[in-house]
Amino acid sequence: MPASNRLDAVFFRSRGGNEPVRQWLKSLGKEQRKAIGENIAYVQFKWPTGKPRVDHLRGAVWEVRSSLDNRIARTLFAVEGGQMALLHGFIKKTQHTPDSDIELAVKRFKEWQHGET
Repeated sequence: MPASNRLDAVFFRSRGGNEPVRQWLKSLGKEQRKAIGENIAYVQFKWPTGKPRVDHLRGAVWEVRSSLDNRIARTLFAVEGGQMALLHGFIKKTQHTPDSDIELAVKRFKEWQHGET
């Protein structure tokens, strides 16, 4: 895919100016951040393909899958207008992605779309 078709990754920013995904990434170790960042970059360049690193969850929300040693990380995002909005990141505790995490990403995407941040 030509570089001009690359998605630009942007962090969701709350009304208060917080960037939850950036803060979450900063809380992780260097190797974990690197692995997640590489997977996000892979999706940026390969969108809309990318399985098994990317999968659809609900509506506009997708997930970047990252394996970290003995843990599984997920970065939830949505795509609009050539931008990959990074909405929510977390370490999974079970195989199932909790509805509350998906709903939070949906809420943040709506805020991001409407410029409510």
